[in-house]
Amino acid sequence: MPNILDIRRRIRSVINTRQITKAMKVVSAAKLRRAQERALASRPYAQMLTNVLKSLVARAEIYDPETGEPKHPLLAQRPEKNILLIVVTGDKGLAGAFNANITKAASRFLESKAGKNIDVEAIGRKGRDFLRRRYPAAKVQTKSLAELAEGTVTESEAAERSGAAQITGEHVGILGKVEFAQASALAGNVIARYCREEIDAVYVVFNEFKSVIAQRLIVEQILPIEQIGEQAVRLSEEMAAEEKKRVKEAAVSAGVGMRGPEHLAPEPVSQFGTAQVDYIYEQPPEELFRALLPKYVSVQIFRALLESVAAEHAARMTAMDSATSNATDMIDSLTLIMNRARQAKITKEIIEIVSGASAM
Repeated sequence: MPNILDIRRRIRSVINTRQITKAMKVVSAAKLRRAQERALASRPYAQMLTNVLKSLVARAEIYDPETGEPKHPLLAQRPEKNILLIVVTGDKGLAGAFNANITKAASRFLESKAGKNIDVEAIGRKGRDFLRRRYPAAKVQTKSLAELAEGTVTESEAAERSGAAQITGEHVGILGKVEFAQASALAGNVIARYCREEIDAVYVVFNEFKSVIAQRLIVEQILPIEQIGEQAVRLSEEMAAEEKKRVKEAAVSAGVGMRGPEHLAPEPVSQFGTAQVDYIYEQPPEELFRALLPKYVSVQIFRALLESVAAEHAARMTAMDSATSNATDMIDSLTLIMNRARQAKITKEIIEIVSGASAM
């Protein structure tokens, strides 16, 4: 029979752990609400930019009638030889299988593109650590750095591949407070490499957040731009029914609404792109595409970061709710064991007293 004092210590330890998990659940629920609001606030701009581009595509020539070349490099489609993969994970753990599922999806994508050169941009500490253990970082020749600074050699000429798949960028700590400037800077680097034909396609793997119970893990193609306003999803993994049930229970207990930003958003101004009006543009199509398409790519990356942050908080809220429930069950079980041990001890003492009295 276990010692009663040891059992009481375990119960106190589990109670303290339950207080921590309950507090983390409340914090994650509050952060989830703010993440939903940020995703909602970013939708009107993204929707209007998409509608403007749809209107422009419908009324302007995308390809040059003489050469047949696209009027912007981001519209050019080439055979996929060099690929850039952006992996968006969290900076912290205690979120269940959130980070593990994303890294597994990234691994499956890398396996599906075997035989091609793949550069990886890791956003988030967990994904960075996972990819570091499996793939080397990109090497740069030391002798070429001076030439690169002087502008006598391009970055692509100075870079030396470390393998078929290599890490070319690490972005840690930007998910605590996602800013559009950060997404725009990353998009600018990606666009520059694509325009220089260093990469032929850009994919991003992240957890898409529509609502608390409507999430899916996807691999989305960002470049080349195939169709304005349509997601080019290459891999998709929906939430299981059991997982949806747990998330719903955690959200109800934390007071988080079930409806996501797509339901809360105002009525989109979609008529702008489809209205039967012949707009007259002062600038030529090349200049308009040059100004709008990079912003469109930046918005796509910014959306992925915002939705990934919201999905991470939802996953952490669910994990902490499950941990709190498990701690309560463990406390009940330990209390029952302690009561049995105490009862056995009392019974033993009574038997000893009665036996001693009878012997006298």
